[in-house]
Amino acid sequence: MAKLIVIYEKPHDEEGFNTYYQSEHIPLVQKMQGLKGASIHKVVQSMNTDLHLYLIAELEFDSVESIAQALGSPEGQAVQSDVQNLMKYLNKPPIISITE
Repeated sequence: MAKLIVIYEKPHDEEGFNTYYQSEHIPLVQKMQGLKGASIHKVVQSMNTDLHLYLIAELEFDSVESIAQALGSPEGQAVQSDVQNLMKYLNKPPIISITE
């Protein structure tokens, strides 16, 4: 199993971010091919960092290769393009990691 982990720092407009993320961004993510599961975690406390972490999304796939295929698909490209819409609520782009 491999995961695509997206970490968001605290947005300057929490209400706008939460509304857009739930109503627009998540439905796009759910269309990604090969997605086996997803979970979203609101960060309540962070230690050993100066970052103001806000939200962590974990997207599960069968393999790193299936993540690459999903990101390269039209659905994956739509998700990546939609990050620009989220940026009006954020101070900087999310941190993205791929794990296996």
